[in-house]
Amino acid sequence: MAGNAGPKRQDTRKFVENLSGAGKCIAVLTSGGDAQGMNAAVRAVVRMGIYVGAKVYFIHEGYQGMVDGGDNIKEATWESVSSMLQVGGTVIGSARCKEFRTHEGRLKAAHNLVQRGITNLCVIGGDGSLTGANLFREEWSGLLNELLEQGLINEEAVSSNSVLHIVGMVGSIDNDFCGTDMTIGTDSALHRIIEVVDAIMTTAQSHQRTFVLEVMGRHCGYLALVSALACGADWVFIPEMPPDDGWEDNMCQKLSENRADKKRLNIIIVAEGAIDSHNKAITPDYIKDLVVRCLGFDTRVTILGHVQRGGTPSAFDRILASRMGVEAVLALLEASTETPACVVSLVGNQAVRLPLMECVQMTQEVQKAMDEKKFDEAVRLRGRSFENNLSTYRLLSYRKLDSELPNSSFNVAVMNVGAPAAGMNAAVRSAVRVGITEGHKMFAVNDGFEGFAKGQIKEIKWGDVGGWTGQGGSLLGTKRTLPAKHLAKIAEQMRIHNINALLVIGGFETCDRIKQSASGTKRRVFIIETMGGYCGYLATVGGLAAGADTVYIYEETFDIRDLQANVEHLTQKMKTSIQRGLVLRNENCNENFTTDFIYQLYSEEGRGVFDCRKNILGHMQQGGAPSPFDRNFGTKVAAKAMQWITRMLKESYKGGKVFTNAEDTACLLGMRRRAMVFQPVAQLREETDFEHRIPKEQWWLKLRPLMKILAKYKTFYDVSDAGQLEHVTRVRPKDFQPSV
Repeated sequence: MAGNAGPKRQDTRKFVENLSGAGKCIAVLTSGGDAQGMNAAVRAVVRMGIYVGAKVYFIHEGYQGMVDGGDNIKEATWESVSSMLQVGGTVIGSARCKEFRTHEGRLKAAHNLVQRGITNLCVIGGDGSLTGANLFREEWSGLLNELLEQGLINEEAVSSNSVLHIVGMVGSIDNDFCGTDMTIGTDSALHRIIEVVDAIMTTAQSHQRTFVLEVMGRHCGYLALVSALACGADWVFIPEMPPDDGWEDNMCQKLSENRADKKRLNIIIVAEGAIDSHNKAITPDYIKDLVVRCLGFDTRVTILGHVQRGGTPSAFDRILASRMGVEAVLALLEASTETPACVVSLVGNQAVRLPLMECVQMTQEVQKAMDEKKFDEAVRLRGRSFENNLSTYRLLSYRKLDSELPNSSFNVAVMNVGAPAAGMNAAVRSAVRVGITEGHKMFAVNDGFEGFAKGQIKEIKWGDVGGWTGQGGSLLGTKRTLPAKHLAKIAEQMRIHNINALLVIGGFETCDRIKQSASGTKRRVFIIETMGGYCGYLATVGGLAAGADTVYIYEETFDIRDLQANVEHLTQKMKTSIQRGLVLRNENCNENFTTDFIYQLYSEEGRGVFDCRKNILGHMQQGGAPSPFDRNFGTKVAAKAMQWITRMLKESYKGGKVFTNAEDTACLLGMRRRAMVFQPVAQLREETDFEHRIPKEQWWLKLRPLMKILAKYKTFYDVSDAGQLEHVTRVRPKDFQPSV
């Protein structure tokens, strides 16, 4: 043990181990429409509740089960949520309940909870379900008094169950709840939509067809908007921003221009609640008839319907729901008699708690604004994320005439470096089109710094990047070559082409199906090796999303004793009803404890209890089409970067030259906690481990204790960032800008 190096600094961190759930009962229910990821939230609530010593109950069939009681309310065990993570829908059921809307129904529900000592409720559902939960909480003391008067409970029961604590998690594929960037199920629904769009685009291109796709979103256009952004749709209709009068002619003109530019297909996306400026519904059939009548294009309609709710949840939804479920239990443990019902939300990459009714009120204000035709107000109330999606779509979809472009004499180049990554092409498309909109002449560099040195650079136009959004890999080409030995030649090429600014997109220069394949067989453990170099992010979040038992990474050292303890822990679990195990290993986590070594160790030590299989995923992790998140994120971040470049060029331009002596003229753009931040590259030197090509501090390491807790390990989980009830921030009208 190390000796004292000086006076001790007071440790102000707060650990979950200091929060006890002993003597408390928590119930979890899902209500309203189902959404992928609900099961991950249920699993997290159950396991975190049991971890802190609380008793946890399932309430089957939503509020109906709470009203009916009986076998609908059952105590949950650790094993009862095993293999639930990757299942879509909600395995504990959801039902609309008219009876709970009545006072008599809520009285029955209160009686059923009091009988089991349940005073902590986790509700996973939409705004209607959460509003019902808040009303139930407000009536709680009155309901208990009624039960006492009727002789159904005694004074002791009233005293020991005097306060009902409510925490909500929003499960809704529409992402229609204000106060959170994403709701559980939205990302998975986007996956379903984009899978269909990508499939349709191939047949549409073959026959030069126009497709009109209707997606869900009766009151919220998020799915339609982000789908349009992610696939580069020609036109999108959403309820929050109806098209101006005369949109029919404008749309047909744009479709016609796209065909004239040799684009062989058109995609139009319509939210099911789309309306015009007079509140008249815009239907897919109306759009189809319009296109056929005015342009004569072969046009087809596809209505996706409930396929958007189906399928397995995406990795994003599993991680989001798991984090929310754990945060919900923490919120219940820390709640006092004065704490209002709260909802767990996502802002940036942070889990936050917000007063439930503040979020509900703002959500209702959106609909009110739309009813009153205050559509700019409705967009503003949806939040900055929705605003940015809308403004970015407009920026990239509507090509200005040359006479309408601002006068700029700047040349801007864009290039990819490092390993290919899904989403690179979406970022390049966005950068090129935003750059052209800003008036710049855009250049594309092929094959990274090596290609730059060889002069593989040419001007790239608006139409050249059409259809790039959904393409995997790097269409510009990318190599891992570092620029150091090519600097003189690169500088010469920059002089030849008069490059004033350079946008570099790149890096530092599928466990589910494997796990499911063991279903129905004898007990089996899979040892999976992931990529990532010395960075354990992929392995860690992949483990959280797939429900891994152990994840080995470089950032968290381990020895043979840890390996032995992990094997013994897994062996004990596999002696129960659990039949599958998953162990992930980052490729460079330890030079001696290789994947083969770990596989042989687990095989030998688990003999007689389970058998092992191993899989090295390799470069398949870099392949395939980009996810909706990668397309959307790449598009928005590149647009933001190009606008920053434009501003810096204007500020640095003096006497016919661009001066870039200040350190803030070379920046890295990325997300830090809740915001996108431009950080000077010079400042990154102190924060970077150059030998292993990773940051010295990794924010996601805070997720590792969460993963261990859900895998039934005792560990320390720092929850210092949690516990503060925040308030919904409202963007003032003067802050609202219609562009990114």
